[in-house]
Amino acid sequence: MQNSESATVAVVLPGTGSDAHFADRAFRAPLAALGVRIVAIEPDPRRVVDGYLDAMDRAADTHGRIIVGGVSIGAAVALQWAAENPDRTVSVLAALPAWIGSADDAPAAASARFTAAQLRSEGLEAVIAAMLASSPAWLGAELERSWRSQWPDLPAALDEAASYHSLSESALQAVGIPVGIASAVDDPVHPAAVAQAWANALPRGAVATTTLDMIGRDPAVLGATCIKALAAIESDTTASA
Repeated sequence: MQNSESATVAVVLPGTGSDAHFADRAFRAPLAALGVRIVAIEPDPRRVVDGYLDAMDRAADTHGRIIVGGVSIGAAVALQWAAENPDRTVSVLAALPAWIGSADDAPAAASARFTAAQLRSEGLEAVIAAMLASSPAWLGAELERSWRSQWPDLPAALDEAASYHSLSESALQAVGIPVGIASAVDDPVHPAAVAQAWANALPRGAVATTTLDMIGRDPAVLGATCIKALAAIESDTTASA
């Protein structure tokens, strides 16, 4: 992985409604194989984005230059922090990005808004039951655990995520840090076209792909896919040197 020797710590951020347990499983093994220790951040459902930004600040204050990454909104916030702190960032591992700029038309944001409304009107138990009935078993188990841990503040966390304005295309074009992006080609909530748009806009971005079924069998596929994308950037840089 490009410049991995410059960082000993990676801070990884969960997606909307998810938790540190899943983020840890997604990134720990692939990064450990490179000698990088990870810190998976537990979201504060009352201040998701600010909590993530604070956690990356603390890690960089303690460890110096760090790798940052995450899943879905976690990936977007990690990239935001990296863009604002290029001298403290080695690289970004961006799994399943959900949108560019405004979230207004994004499937992930629509899903978060709908779930927040259902939680307020129907209650946690009814919404979990409906989610389990309509989700793959692995995803249902992950979300049931994380949703229960964030209740009763979960609706506010979902609404915050749905209103998050990620970096615009022009802002992405100004990010010089290498960004390895993982895309699941069969994920309608995190469209592959968004991942490709990130890579196209970033000066040093690349995408590698996986599937939801592979993630369900082993979440570490997400981290490994991000690292594979970073390796492609390194290969292109070496070839052009």
